[in-house]
Amino acid sequence: MSPDVAPIYLDHAATTPVDPRVARRIADVLALPLGNAAAVHAPGLAAHQLVEVSRAQVASLIGAAPEDILFTSGATESNNLAITGTARLAAQRGARPHLVTLATEHKSVLEPVRALQAQGMTASILRPESSGLLDPQALAAALRPETVLVSLLHVNNETGVAQDIPALAAICAARGVALHVDCCQSAGKLPLSLQDVALLSFTAHKLGGPQGVGALYVSPAHRGRLAPQMLGGGHERGLRAGTLAVHQIAGFGLAAELACVQREAESRRLAGLRDQLWEGLSQLPGALLNGHATARAPHILNVSFQDIEGESLFAALPELVLSTGSACNSRSAEPSFVLRALGRDTELAQGSLRFSLGRTTTEADIKTAIAAVQRAHASLRAHCPAQPLPLGGWVTDPPAQLWVGEGGARRLGAWVRFVVLERDSLVQEARVQVYGCPHTVAASRHVARQLTGQRLGGEVSATGLQPGLPEQWLQAVNGPVEKLGRMLHIEDAIRTLQRSPWPSR
Repeated sequence: MSPDVAPIYLDHAATTPVDPRVARRIADVLALPLGNAAAVHAPGLAAHQLVEVSRAQVASLIGAAPEDILFTSGATESNNLAITGTARLAAQRGARPHLVTLATEHKSVLEPVRALQAQGMTASILRPESSGLLDPQALAAALRPETVLVSLLHVNNETGVAQDIPALAAICAARGVALHVDCCQSAGKLPLSLQDVALLSFTAHKLGGPQGVGALYVSPAHRGRLAPQMLGGGHERGLRAGTLAVHQIAGFGLAAELACVQREAESRRLAGLRDQLWEGLSQLPGALLNGHATARAPHILNVSFQDIEGESLFAALPELVLSTGSACNSRSAEPSFVLRALGRDTELAQGSLRFSLGRTTTEADIKTAIAAVQRAHASLRAHCPAQPLPLGGWVTDPPAQLWVGEGGARRLGAWVRFVVLERDSLVQEARVQVYGCPHTVAASRHVARQLTGQRLGGEVSATGLQPGLPEQWLQAVNGPVEKLGRMLHIEDAIRTLQRSPWPSR
């Protein structure tokens, strides 16, 4: 891709670009002579008025009353306050709290739950069906007399699967259990109902608003069951201490208002683009849709490809900005825990691509994305283990000899096969088939070039080839030291080179 051409942004589930109207609103508020919104002088009252206008805008997005909205620093804080605040207050009142959540939740839900378990509380972490949906009967069976909270994502941030919240909420209500719903990916995109919902988290930066500000809806019935986790003042009805960031809250308010107005039309548009994207990608060999086919949000598509190493596919798409999983986990080499919970093996879970669309996404972007993935997929698949030996164009008449050597294994994250054409004990050409990360691919191709022209020994076990050392190969492709183990698979493939009969035609 030309450095002058901006890549196509398809990572809206991680964060959305700030709407220009919202950016102007934030700048205008920053320019005002405002005081602390908790103060009673004129500048403070002006700030307070801006906050309350924004609170009403944010409340309207989810159909809540303004007084039931608390401003936070984002959905992570909202989730922590909802879960930890509920559990700790119940414990303080003498209960032995039990929590219920799903194995595919965001880490800002799972980690507070695990922290509470470490403090002696109990939790049931349920597994979804292979579609990603939670079986309502499984939820009902998990509830106990001591259950104080169920915490669920409305829309999964990796797969886009949308839970049937009204049905699940009704189960919780029938048993007198509070339900917390994380609506980061659904607020402004799907209809929301607060019926039987005690707590609801969402954030500005998924709506075209600024990062660093979010909200927690607290139902009137649950307000007395929530303990503050940030102490230091009576802000936000005593449930969240700290000076309010008026400019961010004003941006959040406008972003919520715009999302509310545009929701139905924009959701239809995004669903059409998502379906067009899947139609193009589904034609590729080995393409697998992750998550339920229909119960999902309009803007997220998660796809895995069999026989394709995910990191290499991701690296082969410089013209696209997307994710290999949730944004909070994208710097980790670990496979997606969400996809593993849906039954995908490690290879497919590591190799998933998440496309997430937004207001800036156009039909032309989708067509470009399909073409880019098709090109990268074809290039990588041509050299994958499932393909036959790459002998095209070689003259196989004597004295031509074929040598083949393999190293590594796909379960180890790297597999390499060298295919060598020998004439008169010299390597005429070496070709490589490889499954692995971009550094493994690049180093394997580098070594194949180094092999050309070298002399092969007469014995199968002593080829005499000297294409360099693993450390040198890694340096040649600017690889990090932690990839050195992958270079050893390349070395093994060279060491195991043996004469092989030409395949029958």
